[in-house]
Amino acid sequence: MVIVNPLSANPVFNSGNYPIDEPLQEYFAAEDENYNKSIIYIFFNNTQDCYDCPQAVELTEQVYNEYYSDTYSMFVINYQEDNEYDFATAYNLTSPLAIVLVKIQDGQALGYQKISNPQNMLSLGQDYILYLRQQIDNYLGT
Repeated sequence: MVIVNPLSANPVFNSGNYPIDEPLQEYFAAEDENYNKSIIYIFFNNTQDCYDCPQAVELTEQVYNEYYSDTYSMFVINYQEDNEYDFATAYNLTSPLAIVLVKIQDGQALGYQKISNPQNMLSLGQDYILYLRQQIDNYLGT
């Protein structure tokens, strides 16, 4: 299923099944409290020029810290340097920046939603923050 953000032409992708289980098992084993904590990933790479990517990452981290740090886990990962889990294939990562929301329930990944190229939405200002919060709330369900 592809959902098109009405605020931009950046598609949001949703997959019914989480594609990789091994990193999740390590995540759950690290701390019992992670068992039901959904995950917000920020994936980036340094091989593509992206002037607005650092600002988008910073703003996304601010939203996480202000609204979601007690509810979800967040990881910022350079997917081009990932030789172990192959996130690029699992989430079809091709852009310089993507936010991936992974829904976890009862220790199982139920699926994910990807926001591609969030850096292209920064011109929306406060509406970017509202859009991001809406995506997180609607998919991960706070």
